[in-house]
Amino acid sequence: MSHGDKNDCDCNEADVLVPGEAWPELERAEGLARGAALKWASGVFCRPENLERLGYYRKRESQRTSSINSRLKSVVQSYLEGVDWGLGQLREARAELRDVSHAMHKVRLECSKNAEGTLPLETLREISTNHCQLLAAVSNLPRLYSVRNMVLETERLVESRRLLEAHARLMELERWQDEVLLQLRGFGGSSRTTLSVEDDKLVQDFFSGVGRLVEALAKEMWAVVGSGLTQSLQNPTPFVSAVRIVEREEALDQFFLEERRDVYGTHSLPMPPGRPRCWRDHFFKVLEETVAARFRSASYLHTRGPGLAGHLSALQHSIMSDLGTVRNLLEQCVPPHYQLTKAYLHACHRCLQTHLSQIIGWELQSGEIFAVLNWVLHIYNSSEMMGDPALAAVLDLEELGPLISQEGLEQLQNKYVQSVRKSVSEWMQKALEVELTDWQRDQEPDIDHEGCYHTSLPTIISQMLEENARVALMIGETLRDQTIQMGLYEMENLLARFRDAIVEFGKEHRKDPTANSKFYLHYLLACISNCIILKTSTESLHQQVGSGSRASVRYSRIPPGPLTALDRAVKKACRLVMDQLLLDLQPCLTELLSRTWLAQGDVIPKVCGVLEHHCELYSRVRSPCRQRLQEECQRLTVVEYVRALMQKKLICRSDEDRQQLAQQMVQDAQQLKEHFQSMEADSTVTEVNPAALIPVLADLIKLKDPGLLTLEVSGLISKYPDISEDHVSALLDVRGDVPRGIRGTVLCLLEQSAPPLPPGYRPIFPDILVPPSSMPFCLPTAKCA
Repeated sequence: MSHGDKNDCDCNEADVLVPGEAWPELERAEGLARGAALKWASGVFCRPENLERLGYYRKRESQRTSSINSRLKSVVQSYLEGVDWGLGQLREARAELRDVSHAMHKVRLECSKNAEGTLPLETLREISTNHCQLLAAVSNLPRLYSVRNMVLETERLVESRRLLEAHARLMELERWQDEVLLQLRGFGGSSRTTLSVEDDKLVQDFFSGVGRLVEALAKEMWAVVGSGLTQSLQNPTPFVSAVRIVEREEALDQFFLEERRDVYGTHSLPMPPGRPRCWRDHFFKVLEETVAARFRSASYLHTRGPGLAGHLSALQHSIMSDLGTVRNLLEQCVPPHYQLTKAYLHACHRCLQTHLSQIIGWELQSGEIFAVLNWVLHIYNSSEMMGDPALAAVLDLEELGPLISQEGLEQLQNKYVQSVRKSVSEWMQKALEVELTDWQRDQEPDIDHEGCYHTSLPTIISQMLEENARVALMIGETLRDQTIQMGLYEMENLLARFRDAIVEFGKEHRKDPTANSKFYLHYLLACISNCIILKTSTESLHQQVGSGSRASVRYSRIPPGPLTALDRAVKKACRLVMDQLLLDLQPCLTELLSRTWLAQGDVIPKVCGVLEHHCELYSRVRSPCRQRLQEECQRLTVVEYVRALMQKKLICRSDEDRQQLAQQMVQDAQQLKEHFQSMEADSTVTEVNPAALIPVLADLIKLKDPGLLTLEVSGLISKYPDISEDHVSALLDVRGDVPRGIRGTVLCLLEQSAPPLPPGYRPIFPDILVPPSSMPFCLPTAKCA
């Protein structure tokens, strides 16, 4: 470094270290430092005892400041030396660039002088190029003259399917064509790599027969490959020849793709016409088209209805037969890397996917959908087809994927359920029509092995639903559950129509009981038995659903619809049976609790005769409705007996009348009780005999002292808490001796007590209607008895 440079550096250093107005950051830093020092000093010297160490602190801070200043100077000095060295390097580079620029100027001058001397060489280059082309033409004249004959001979070889010989001639023709094009483009270090349009067209026209030969050979070769599954059984030689040609062409494609590249990875010369041919890929495409052709041969009409199952079975045998040919014969005719068996299986799988998607798009019936689902889910993956253990080494079923997607399977299953639903609905409607026709027959219903009435309706419905569930289970539990669920809801619809038919049957009978079937009651009882059979079938179907896998958790209970519809139909039929019983009892009921009845007492035996006839028919009903009808029969008889009492057809005028009335009522109650017990001999005895009500009412009537009526009515209320004021008032009217005061007391007691109904108690008095009172109108100024 010169003396002037050192002075410059000293000046610069002085400028950096001296603060001024150009360095506001330095002033701000100094202010912050002074503030921090003041804060520190105020904190340290706030105590008097720390003032003694003031000298120590001043000395320590002075040393620290000196150390910092020295380090700053050292850093700045090092920075300035680096800047000075960099400036020196820039000066040296500028000098070297100036020398290079002078040398390049001299080179440009020399090149401009030499360029004028190369102009005469252009003519020489053109003459040399023409000479090379003429030399190539003269050397290739023998070959060019024999091209046409060779093309014709190769065409004859192709037509006679001598494929290997034809391909050898074709390769020789292509080699001649490539050599001619290469020679016309230039030799060695020549920079010419493209032909003029005229030259290229001339060569292409002259060798046009080569292109036709390639097309003809490819056509024959692909025909051989396409017929390989059938023709190779007789003569595999053409198929082997086709595979050898494919491998030759594949090797030539690789040669032209790899060898004709320069060091930079770009094509030095254009590819020969028609290259690359990729015949190996086309070989597998032809194989897949051959497989697809077998599926395309199936028409819509030939595969409808029962023909679809036969078509799928034929596909299975055809695929497995062709697979045997591929594994045992064609696999030996191709190189191992072809993996021909695996390729064939994949091609079959893809073609089947397309073919099945076409079939699914048709308007299929339930039987056709079942055939497709069974073939896809069970047969295709079974050991009879793709699940063959011998194929495990070459095929992974998961790699193939499903023939039909999960969404497609769900849609197909839904279509199956809807198709079955339509069929089930039609058959149920026909069965109901047959049932309605049976009701008009002039003979009693059929009797089963248990001695119960029944018709064909429940058997048809149950067998239909069971059969549909069994067939659906062959596909899977999910479809079985969907089919059962559908069947139960269709049964609900049927039972709604069945109940409406029962109602209409009852209306027609009430209009003209003599004109309709005399077996009206018998068929009502058969309807009840039919509902019980259908309930058993419903529970059986539900058990099948409940015994399934976890997929059936959502079917954890019987759908309420069918059971509710069954209960409504049974209740309606039972109501009509009771109506018929009431109609048959009506002649006897009109004589009850009258003067004639009191004098003769022969009405209850007639009633028991009617009851015996009905109960004999009730025994033809399945349990538990048999017991239910018998209980309702007893209850109805007692209700009508008490209702006749409440009609006040017989009013006692004396104590003797009351005693006679009560005695006759007790006798009637005893007869009814004995008859009811005989009815219950073969069934479960009811806990409370309805006939027990009649003696209780008789006790109230025969009471001699009216003053004890309050106590007697209190006991009656405790036994029958549902009795009302109207009922008690009617009983007091029948006695005929109750004063107004006692009547008011009794009714007030009844109004105040009103005990709650005990658990399990079935009210009886709400069914007993009391006729309106015939008493004259009075102002409500006092309690009116």
